Amino acid sequence: MPAVPFTTAATDQHQEFDRQVHTLIDRGYPALAGLSPAAFRRLAEPLRTGLHGATPAADGGPVPFVLVVDERTVGLLDQALAMRLPAGGGITDMTDDDLRRFRPIEGLTVPDAGLYLLVDVDTGPEYLNVPPELALPGISGRGRSPLTVAEGIAVVTHLPRILRERNCFSLLGSRCGDRRVTAVWVSKKRPKLGWCWAGNPHTWLGSASCGGRLTGAPGVAERLAG
Repeated sequence: MPAVPFTTAATDQHQEFDRQVHTLIDRGYPALAGLSPAAFRRLAEPLRTGLHGATPAADGGPVPFVLVVDERTVGLLDQALAMRLPAGGGITDMTDDDLRRFRPIEGLTVPDAGLYLLVDVDTGPEYLNVPPELALPGISGRGRSPLTVAEGIAVVTHLPRILRERNCFSLLGSRCGDRRVTAVWVSKKRPKLGWCWAGNPHTWLGSASCGGRLTGAPGVAERLAG
């Protein structure tokens, strides 16, 4: 199913939503979550109501929305390996146990839902060559929120070309208590989830952020998971 170019109208947003759901099914997310494809679609459907709040993007501007699968639904390692570029699937040197240590930072609340929408997503090109620990105050000062590991993976899963057409990016919304900050970039022409030191600048890494997070009807995830 072809990608809608960063959605330009309400109809396109619904088409893009359907494409993102299809992408997750194609990557095997329903089986990883213990659901049938039909149940997975039902899990996602209530989120469609949040599309009216997603602003169509200008060329090169923020991505209106990205469908995120919570790590409690599908583990981060499985999600990382499901990323894809033409040269191959996702890679990482991080272990499942290590990834589980990365939790949302203080003040960042992730929706208690199996799936949710990330809205107004930006890869942070203004923070290229800026150490992550210095980028975070700038993001927060603009009333925006840094991305978690699962959210960064979701951006690349749905819009892999973003790593080529825009910039690779750090994920300041998840930390594990040490100086590491996770990031997504291209390695050997494949999408890679790795980490860099919080105080180190990189000319090729921005710091991604979003304008908000939206959920569907309460309790839907719990009913379908049962």
